[in-house]
Amino acid sequence: MYHLTTISPAVRRIHLPFSRDQLMLLMMAANLFFLGVDIYLAHSISGTIVPFEWIPIVFGPVGGGLLLLAGLIALKNRPRATVIATVTFMVSITVGLLGAYFHLVRGILPTAPLGERVSIDLLVWAPPILGPLMFSMVGLLGMSAVWIEDPPDSGKLILFGGYRLQLPYPKTQAYFYIVGMGTLATVISSVLDHARANFANPWLWAPTAIGIFGTVVAILLGAISKPTRIDLITYIIAMILLMLVGIIGFVLHVEINLTADGSFVLERFIRGAPFMAPLLFANIGMLGFIVLLDPAESQA
Repeated sequence: MYHLTTISPAVRRIHLPFSRDQLMLLMMAANLFFLGVDIYLAHSISGTIVPFEWIPIVFGPVGGGLLLLAGLIALKNRPRATVIATVTFMVSITVGLLGAYFHLVRGILPTAPLGERVSIDLLVWAPPILGPLMFSMVGLLGMSAVWIEDPPDSGKLILFGGYRLQLPYPKTQAYFYIVGMGTLATVISSVLDHARANFANPWLWAPTAIGIFGTVVAILLGAISKPTRIDLITYIIAMILLMLVGIIGFVLHVEINLTADGSFVLERFIRGAPFMAPLLFANIGMLGFIVLLDPAESQA
């Protein structure tokens, strides 16, 4: 179902140069590149990046480059491009899960008494546990986008050799669920980060409230097979609010990291407020909009 036409039938007259899944794959390539940059800044806080910490830093731009390469190969040999993209996304999921595990280990005290090994304070000041899972979200979205669904909204994916895989629900609903889970991970990371400042500034509650709203709306849309116009308008409002929170948060974090006279000091941006973190909200909002595009795609 082309959800944007439910809101405004005139949208059907607008022709985009890329299909919904192609736009999603382009976004995943960009996501991997910026995740690599963001993690490089985060891992630079210690002053020394150990070997394992280089894995997501290197994989980010390399994975993004492989996806762009797969896109070019797809113009002449889609099956080969699909293999490259699928392997890249599987590695991305693995990198995210391993990163979350390593961050969790840093946030517990394995030798402490049984009831004191994990605490809220430890999780607040530990490396962001859910941060690496953005790699896994990229992998899940990418795996959903790389396989053609035929017919659209059937949940039937075309695999190699013409084999078909029947999903429990259509690809669009899967997208809504993944966007909801991505929003939830982002808002939890935001809460843990802002908890370090004890939410002293009331405005710090804004991304929490809007993130929860976006999470609930996206998941509910995934559970509805035929959302109404009001449902979709509510979803669009949620995605716009997420993007606004991301942009405003980015500006505020940059201002905090600047000196009193407005000068740029690299060290303050490395060790200060994570200026790229709020952009995850904007990123989720953009992905949420792409979900609303026409699910039909040529198999050529």
